[in-house]
This record gives sequence, C-alpha cells and structure tokens, in this order.
Amino acid sequence: MLTDMKVIVTGAASGIGKEIAIQCAKEGAKIIACDMNGSLLDELKQTLSSADQLDTYRLDVSNYRQVAEFFTYIRENHADVNGLVNNAGIYLGKNILDYQENEIDKVMDVNVKGCIYFSQLFGAFIIGKKSKGVIVNMSSVSGIEGSSDAIYGLSKAAILGLTKSCAMNFSPYIRVNAVAPTMVETPMMDHIPGWRKEQYLDHQLIKQPLMPEDVAHTVTFLLSEKSGHYTGATFDLNNGCYLR
Repeated sequence: MLTDMKVIVTGAASGIGKEIAIQCAKEGAKIIACDMNGSLLDELKQTLSSADQLDTYRLDVSNYRQVAEFFTYIRENHADVNGLVNNAGIYLGKNILDYQENEIDKVMDVNVKGCIYFSQLFGAFIIGKKSKGVIVNMSSVSGIEGSSDAIYGLSKAAILGLTKSCAMNFSPYIRVNAVAPTMVETPMMDHIPGWRKEQYLDHQLIKQPLMPEDVAHTVTFLLSEKSGHYTGATFDLNNGCYLR
C-alpha cells in the first residue's frame, strides 16, 4: 500500500500516466497529476472516486520556468510530497533522416529536459528537508535495444543514465529507479512501424500484450517500501524480449 505517499505524476492525463495515477490512488496514495491537457486532467478527476486524493496542475514539463513555478506551488500546498513519477514523453515514430530540427528539439525537450527539470527540483526539495523520497523514471526497451526512431531511442537511453546518476547524487535521501517497458497497448503503438512491432513480438517469451496497468503495477511497487533496497536499477518490463 501507498497510504503514506503523495506522488507527482507527469503526463498523467492519458495512457500509462493516467493508469499510474489511478493505480497509485487505489493503493491509497494522494496524487498531484501534471499534464498539458486540462480537459483530460478534468476527466481524470472524475475517474477517481475520492476527490481529496487528486490535485491537478497544468504545465509544460519542457518549460523550466513553469516547472519552477510548480515546485513553488508544491512547497506552499503539498509540502509533504515524497514521490515523483517522470512519465511525460512523446514519440513521433520517424526515421532520423526525416526529422526536422524543431522536431528533434521537441522530443529532447519533453523526454529528457522535462525529466531533468523535475528530478532536479524534486531532489532539491526533498534533500533540503532531509526527508525521504522516491523517483521512478519512465524509460523504454528502445532505450536499451535501440529504436527505429533514433531520437526517441536516445532520449530513453538518456533516462537510464540520469536514473543512475541521480541515485548516486540523491543518496541517502531519495531512491531513484527506472522502468523500461516494451510496447504497451496505448495509442502510441499506432506510430510504431509494422516491421518493428513484429520484431518485438517475435522476441517476446510471454505472449500476452503489456497493458498500461502492468506498467503501473511496477511503478507502485517501486514507490512502495517493498522496493526499499532498489536504487539506480532498471526494471526491464518486456515479456522476456531480448534476453542478454
């Protein structure tokens, strides 16, 4: 159970992020859900039966000023926050040869800088209080094995390096771990080329598709005291795909 947790979840309005927020709430945690999409955040509010379990905040994770303002809001309204799930991310599903400069910037800004900004400011907040906290970063199998979308793949590989470094930098106050799922049944799958989907599926030992709630269950474990001896680790949630 997560009854002693108050958790920030980025990219919480849809897909994996929404399911993480829902599963954390089911485990008893209180959630601060962040996203750019205000209407979907409102829908998330209606999904959860207990209104006092959820607060929402609209922001762009790639905008440092907005993230800094958010942590001012946290200090003033949620000083007992002790968890962060860096989930916000985008996937364009493009060959590197087809990327435009602004598209490269957008993927790196959201997927990498957003995670850096939240990690930095959450880390400073928790360590400044000398209290305990937990960070879970959302990476991907494509950050380990490579991706048909090279920019996305490198962004998710960067998250693995950030996870290990923050585990060292934030010790002993904050545990930091990463989850690296294979293809998850969300709308993002529509952007993955058919040949790449086949490769992933052919290599998977477990044939049941990975669902958002499966990822969320791993996240809730990593937020809980049951994972108290894990930090700097990557949870390779991939149906046995690409065993090494």
